[in-house]
Amino acid sequence: MDYTFQFGPLLNYLPQIVSGLWLTVGLSFVGIFGGIALGIFCAVMSTSSSPFPRFLVRLYVEVVRNTPLLVQIFVIFFGLPNIGVRLTPLTSVFIALVLNNGGYVAEIVRGGIEATHRSQVEAGESLGLTYFQTLRFVILPPALEKVFTPVVSQCVLLMLSTSLVSVIGVEDLTGAAMIASSETFRTMEIYLVVAVVYVALNFAFRAVLNLAGLMVFTRLRRRLLGRA
Repeated sequence: MDYTFQFGPLLNYLPQIVSGLWLTVGLSFVGIFGGIALGIFCAVMSTSSSPFPRFLVRLYVEVVRNTPLLVQIFVIFFGLPNIGVRLTPLTSVFIALVLNNGGYVAEIVRGGIEATHRSQVEAGESLGLTYFQTLRFVILPPALEKVFTPVVSQCVLLMLSTSLVSVIGVEDLTGAAMIASSETFRTMEIYLVVAVVYVALNFAFRAVLNLAGLMVFTRLRRRLLGRA
């Protein structure tokens, strides 16, 4: 089979691809940081002594983890209008990414909290700390540090999953590539370039998140030592 690679036609679509790349990065950061905040909150609620918040968190986590992200996007974008809630494609995607990432992060962080040794909790109680003070200063910092690597991996997976948003008309990196492919018919060249970009984003996101984690946990340790 004789196939000649021609990357020249892609240059005409470079502005759209770059724009799609920035949108992918923006969607990813909203999903990552929004999901981490939601996940930590849900993980804390899952340790509540009251059964009702534990049930709500468990229900939320199970629904998120046992349904595809694409279905979640469809429910928010196509399903909610049936009950009178109409959202733009971009707003629907933001909500879906945060909810999806939050469910996975909640389960990861919950594992870190439960792995905290009982003696650390007892030490906080002996100092007269309330439950939430013990959680904030004694349990959460080491728990988050323990599970930070799997949280980073989950966040990178979320970044790669943003490619699904193109199915509802959001022109992210994959969406821009689909438009260029349909107009130039240089499918192989376009998706090879996009694949390389996603690999580069993978390494970049890991580096940025790991650096951010190192800075945050170093500062937390200093603050805790200062309080001690």
